[in-house]
Order: sequence, then structure tokens, then C-alpha cells
Amino acid sequence: MASKRSGVKKKAGDRQTKRAGRYPKPPLPRQHHEKPGLESEIRPAPKWEAPEYRAAGKLEGKVALITGGDSGIGRAVAALYAREGADVCISYLPEEQSDADVTCRAVESEGRRCLMIAGDLVNPLFCKELVERTVVEFGKLDILVNNAAYQNAQESLAEVTDEQWNHTFHTNIYAYFRLAKAALEYMEAGSAIVNTGSITGLNGEKNLLDYSSTKGAIHAFTKSLAQNLVERRIRVNAVAPGPVWTPLNPSDNKTPEEVSQFGKDQPYKRPAQPEEIAPAYVFFASNADSSYITGEVLSLLGGETTAG
Repeated sequence: MASKRSGVKKKAGDRQTKRAGRYPKPPLPRQHHEKPGLESEIRPAPKWEAPEYRAAGKLEGKVALITGGDSGIGRAVAALYAREGADVCISYLPEEQSDADVTCRAVESEGRRCLMIAGDLVNPLFCKELVERTVVEFGKLDILVNNAAYQNAQESLAEVTDEQWNHTFHTNIYAYFRLAKAALEYMEAGSAIVNTGSITGLNGEKNLLDYSSTKGAIHAFTKSLAQNLVERRIRVNAVAPGPVWTPLNPSDNKTPEEVSQFGKDQPYKRPAQPEEIAPAYVFFASNADSSYITGEVLSLLGGETTAG
């Protein structure tokens, strides 16, 4: 006769097996989407709802601004921030409106308010407007998540034009600088900035010369700004994921076959899903979890144990 304890172990094992099985592994469907890519068109759909995540009120009464909050990691972060009690503003490109609507409904379903603002972060005036409209709407700003990014793979440096190089830098690092500068006018002690870095910024990536360079810059910006703000008790950290199944990759300059094999080289043999990455952003935003942590770059690599 099985003991109650063995029964508990069996149920726990069943849950772990079921959890592992819900995340798709390569080969994924062959596909290519035009930039910037819509999450609603990707197959399989990225998993962002985090049904097993249980909130604890860690961000109760907070206000967060999340760039690129319409889809991918940004959407998953918005959903969890709302579940933890925060009101959320998301920014996105105008052509991503349908994805942004889904994120907004997810935030509101958690009983929180969502402000949607469309625009291009390449524009310095939009970065400032984004922060100011968030403060006007919610009365304050506690958390800035710099997450939006542009990526366009090229086989060689010769294929990277000045236009692409500039666009990648203006989206991926200039905007982070401008948003942080604008946000700090309103942030008080206990506030947090969370930047989205990448394993490519630690290890490099031969076909992502401009993108990887910006991600390395983000990591250095994170550590430098953390030192600069430590006396103000405003924490600055970064999350540096490996491959994540978001619109960024199927809409990159990859062949459908390359997309189908995305993430296969990780020890987990698959890309991460946004809902697996988003809890790290809760951790860095929550003073209950990380009040003594600033200037860190947390790599989430699906089994790899070294980075950089």
C-alpha cells in the first residue's frame, strides 16, 4: 500500500512533467514575419500568462512604465506586475496596437489600470513624453522597465549599414538613457530601473553585431547607473536572457528553417517562454525581494552555467 508521502511525491512529479511538456521544443513551425512582428501571428503562441505564478502583493500601489509592453517579455512582465498590484503604462509602435490591446486587457483583468502609449522610442521627445504622460495619469513613477529592442541579423559587418547601426543603437541604448534620465526626475528612494540585456551582450553573437554591441552597452550602463544612484537608494539591475520565443526572432532576418531550430542549442533544448523570464523582473522591482541588490546582470540561459 502506497504511503501518503509517496503519493505527494508522485503528484509533484506529475506537475513537473506536465509543466515541462507545455513548453514547445524545436523543430518549431517554419515561419517568417515582417518587422516588427505581431505576437498574434506567431505559432506556437508565446506563453506569457504564467498560470502557476502566485502573487504576494509585492508591488502593491506601485506604478510601472514598460517599453515594448505589447508583446513578448514586456507583455509577460506587465501581466505579473499587475498581478502583484501595480498600475502599468506600456509603450509600443503604432503597428503593434492589436498586441497592445491584449496586454492592456490582461492588466485590467488583474484589477489594475493600464495606460497605452504608441510611438517610436528613437524620437527623444517621445521618450520624455512617455514618462510625463505616465506621471500625469498615475501621479508618480516607481518602476521603469527598459525593454523594447530592435534586432536585424546580418551575415557580415559589410552588410550592416550606417542606417541599421544607428537605428539599433537609438532604439536599444539611446532610448534607455533618455527614459532613465526623464524618469529620475520623478523617482524616489525605493524606486527601481530594470533593463533588458541579453546573453549576446555577454558572449557576443556573430550575426548580431549591432544588437550585441547595444546589449553589452546596456549591461555597462546598468552597472554604472546603479553606482551613480546608490546614495539615492534607487536600484538598477538588468535581466540578460538567452533565446526567448517572442516576435523579435521570427521577424528577424532569419530563414524559416533557422526560426524552426530556434533555441535548440540550449541545454534545455528549447527557447524560454516569456512567462519563465518575467518573474526575474518582479524580483528586481520588488523591495521585498531585492532591496540590497543593485548593479546586477542576471543571466537566464536554460541550463548554461557560464556567461561572459
